Amino acid sequence: MTHELLILLPISFITGAINAAIGGGGLIGIPAFYSVLTSFSPAQIMGVDKFSSVMGHAMSIRQYAAKMDLPWRLMLPTVITAFAGSYLGVRMLDLMPSQWMRPVIIVVLAIMLVYTWFRPQLGHLDTSRTPTRADLIKGAALGLALGFYDGFIGPGTGSFLLFLFVRFFHFDFLRATACAKVVNFGTNAATLVFLVPAGMVAYELAVPLGVAAICGSVVGSRLAMRGGNQWIRRLFLILAVSLLAKLAWETLRGWM
Repeated sequence: MTHELLILLPISFITGAINAAIGGGGLIGIPAFYSVLTSFSPAQIMGVDKFSSVMGHAMSIRQYAAKMDLPWRLMLPTVITAFAGSYLGVRMLDLMPSQWMRPVIIVVLAIMLVYTWFRPQLGHLDTSRTPTRADLIKGAALGLALGFYDGFIGPGTGSFLLFLFVRFFHFDFLRATACAKVVNFGTNAATLVFLVPAGMVAYELAVPLGVAAICGSVVGSRLAMRGGNQWIRRLFLILAVSLLAKLAWETLRGWM
């Protein structure tokens, strides 16, 4: 395991920083895990990834909460339903393949990307309000849907959360990023409810990689808060393009 750790520790640090700043660190982390941990099953790789991610997200939440007021009244029902949705998504993996959802996700992601590109002022200012009853219901619905997506498919959950928080609750990109970390923590924790009892978490790897993710989260969250909304918006567009290309390539390869 020493050899694997030497390779994966810097990867975990980088993914922790990316997750804290914008989300989408899994685009780097997951391929690296599959390349290095060749003797691990997909479930074991997910166990290592989710355990270290939870540690990283917890630190990023602490960093953001220390610098800004987070809408905890809105976040609570969103996190609860995201937790439930993610657990349901993980359990559904045994019942149906996730590939059939990829074309739908590609279309939704493309629409989201174009919408953000042609609205340069989107997320520039925080015009949010005190959450209403309708907002709480909307947040719970979004949490359930995106939690299910995270458990069932995974990549890009942070990007979708970021966009939807900006679009529906009128947060700026920085506040939306902070709130996305809270929900991501809930979805990742839900998968561990399934993976830990099943013995799918290799703690000798997951714990040190989680420590590296914590260190990365400190760096990533501070960079995000220093860079501000325009910096996060640019990173969001880059991440969305990368994710769109990845999903499109995987879909085309599956049809060949």
